[in-house]
Amino acid sequence: MELDGKKVLVIGAGRSGVASARFLAARGALVVLNDRKEFIDWPNDALALKGEGVVKLLAGDVPSWLLDQIELVVVSPGVPSKSIPIRYAERAGAEVVGEIELAWRFLRGRVVGITGTNGKTTTTTLVGELLKDAGLPVQVGGNIGTPLVSLVETSREDGWTVVELSSYQLETIKEFRPTVAVVLNLMPDHMDRYESFEDYGAAKHRIFRNQTSADVAVLNADDPVVSTWAQGLEAHVTRFSTARELDEGLFLRGRDLVARTWSGERVLMSRDEMRLKGVHNVQNVLAAFAAGLACGASPDSMRETVRRFAPVEHRLERVAEVGGVTFYNDSKATNVDAAVKAVEALSDEPGRIVLILGGRGKNAPYAPLAPLLAKKARALVTLGEDAERIEAELKGSAPTARANDMADAVHKAYGAAEPGDTVLLAPACASFDMFQSYEHRGRVFKEEVEKLKKSGAASQESEEKHALPSSC
Repeated sequence: MELDGKKVLVIGAGRSGVASARFLAARGALVVLNDRKEFIDWPNDALALKGEGVVKLLAGDVPSWLLDQIELVVVSPGVPSKSIPIRYAERAGAEVVGEIELAWRFLRGRVVGITGTNGKTTTTTLVGELLKDAGLPVQVGGNIGTPLVSLVETSREDGWTVVELSSYQLETIKEFRPTVAVVLNLMPDHMDRYESFEDYGAAKHRIFRNQTSADVAVLNADDPVVSTWAQGLEAHVTRFSTARELDEGLFLRGRDLVARTWSGERVLMSRDEMRLKGVHNVQNVLAAFAAGLACGASPDSMRETVRRFAPVEHRLERVAEVGGVTFYNDSKATNVDAAVKAVEALSDEPGRIVLILGGRGKNAPYAPLAPLLAKKARALVTLGEDAERIEAELKGSAPTARANDMADAVHKAYGAAEPGDTVLLAPACASFDMFQSYEHRGRVFKEEVEKLKKSGAASQESEEKHALPSSC
């Protein structure tokens, strides 16, 4: 792709958009960075581009006269690919790509692409560690935090880049081709963006569109949708399962994680050796093993890495114990299925669970949580925009209290818990009604738990302790 002198519009002034704008300008492109938000709401690193003088900034709607001149549009993941400016630019003859596609056209080496509704960040991080510990040159980025375009300069012909990919990012790929493509699962999510579950699944399926017979596709054999995707793929398919033994693939047999090929089978490790909790994390580890084997990492090296691997921040992260009550931060549980898996993962813990739930909903039902709450929950604390809907759909599943903010949620949850119980933040919602991101939400939760711990509240005996507010 020749960029020198090309007129480019980058839509979206977030992390991906800023990285794309810098990348393009450094290669001689004439770049305009646009966001519909007013400048006062732009992040500082986006506004800093103005001082550097290499990128023009534009807030609000893009005028048609500018769209008529644009030759290339780079779309940030949060911008719907069917938005009016994008459709106008395409009709005017501009090429439209996402940041992933832009990076791919300059990236050196081979790629492991990982997508799915849940578990992407844990699996992506783990695969990066597996390859690094196996002595392979590797770097990690994408939806996990570092834009892929920022990794172009450090990519190597003999190296691997492990990329977490969201459905939003996959919408705008054209030539992007991962040597190893992993799909972990598919559950209803982002129903506020997609017209149907099928549309959401179609976006995920695009990860395979350019793979050849020289590539590998890793699929969850237990997922009713993903398991059907093996048909029609050109890549060699490797399956993984925690529910049954496979004739060929990776699976859980009793407590053992097993790899079976045409030449025989090998026990990779015991589930008891893992620091990660829950069956869903066994699936993540099996998928990571499959990717690692495809990249050439040794089983013995990977076993040692998995044994050391701790939960990623904001993913079933143990925060603290206060007065006999253990607090877990799973702020990354931004959809109902992720919250279900978090509750299931802690169901073997002693005591009961006080669940903090709520935020900006994604138009998905909360009903799958009901039987789990009825069986395991001590109480439910709701907050955020979707609190009322959550309470209506889960009515009768557990005693419920409404919180005003995260500080209030932590105090109400602690008040409802008894020694031996677990307080779990697994919101099942996006964070943007009250926080900048799920990371921000998780940090605030941890800060409030730390304040609670330091306050000495754990040692205070009061009549309010272990009782929900009267508003329940």
